[in-house]
Amino acid sequence: MIDRRSQALAQIAPYIERARNFSGWSFKDVDVRHLDAREPWDYEAIASARARAAASILDLGTGGGEVLSRIVAGIDARVVATEEWHVNAPIAAARLRPLSACVIRADALRLPFADAAFDLVLDRHEALAPAEVARVLAPGGTIVTQQVGHDDWPELRRFFPRKATFEDHFRTYQRGFADSGLTIDDARWHEERVAFATLGDLVYMLLLTPWFLAGFDPIAEIDPLLALEDGLRTTDGIVLTEMHYIIVASKR
Repeated sequence: MIDRRSQALAQIAPYIERARNFSGWSFKDVDVRHLDAREPWDYEAIASARARAAASILDLGTGGGEVLSRIVAGIDARVVATEEWHVNAPIAAARLRPLSACVIRADALRLPFADAAFDLVLDRHEALAPAEVARVLAPGGTIVTQQVGHDDWPELRRFFPRKATFEDHFRTYQRGFADSGLTIDDARWHEERVAFATLGDLVYMLLLTPWFLAGFDPIAEIDPLLALEDGLRTTDGIVLTEMHYIIVASKR
């Protein structure tokens, strides 16, 4: 008779292999349900509306260019994206090239652009430096950023005490923008419960987001993973709390 540990290892093995081959920045293949109301804003709609009025656009940490390609489709503007990861940069470049957008491998915290170079800066889930964003924004320009909260998935800490807690950048980014001369036009926070259908789906996401659990090894740590499944599984799935926020700031 196969014991539970062996069964779990066999079940998560395909997810580990998928994570090894991951590229881009799309998680549509993760079986996760949102149990509560989604964010009371639509990042893509907000970004698209701003993009239609901009002559020059910068997207920070574009991933595979998936979101940016939808935002700038049909827009006549100079579009530049940064992507530091060597795997994603060529993927984003190929996706965005037909839209006349270029991709530059660069650290979003140290932007290789001239002062006042862009009317609009977009940032979905990439760390930023408020002073750098303010520097590259032209007068009248805007930054739109949606980010993950500083303690996303806090329930993990019960089973993995090393689970990271980050700086409360929802507040520090607002202070940084204000200190750099920007005006905060919108700042909203949202929390919701999500349910992962299987332990494999959660393992896959943890492998793709290594900043949550440094050195995470699902094979070596199968016992705490099973304890997590026992502690957090409901009839909906393995339930965790997600935190997101949006900040819109402008340079008067």
